[in-house]
Amino acid sequence: MSSRRPYLIRALYDWVLDNDLTPHLLVAADAEGVNVPRQFVTEDGKITVNISPGAVRALALENQLISFSARFSGQNYNVSLPPGAVLALYARENGEGMLFGEVEATPTPPDGGPGGAGAEASEDSAEGAAKKRSHLKVVK
Repeated sequence: MSSRRPYLIRALYDWVLDNDLTPHLLVAADAEGVNVPRQFVTEDGKITVNISPGAVRALALENQLISFSARFSGQNYNVSLPPGAVLALYARENGEGMLFGEVEATPTPPDGGPGGAGAEASEDSAEGAAKKRSHLKVVK
């Protein structure tokens, strides 16, 4: 299955704007595929970015990549990052939004066809999933 994170990011972005608030992304700047101005990354490896329509240009919230152009200390910068690197999307004014938690690895397409490396990986994944039991229980 595809990641739900890009869909939630788009929905939360719309929700924040519909409520006349300012959407901000908290991004793990050290994650693979993240292109942000490094001088604004905090010591813990994160950057917060205002992605409101007035602050960015050409915002694209795609399934594989989030990209936009923004100004940092008066300099234009083209930002790009995988949705899996987004740790949170929230409204600046009240903090409402969603914390996604850990960086989500970018899915890699399986190599080869049936019997290839991809098939072996999926068999290993199925065995691992079968060994794990759900931590959820039915409450009546």
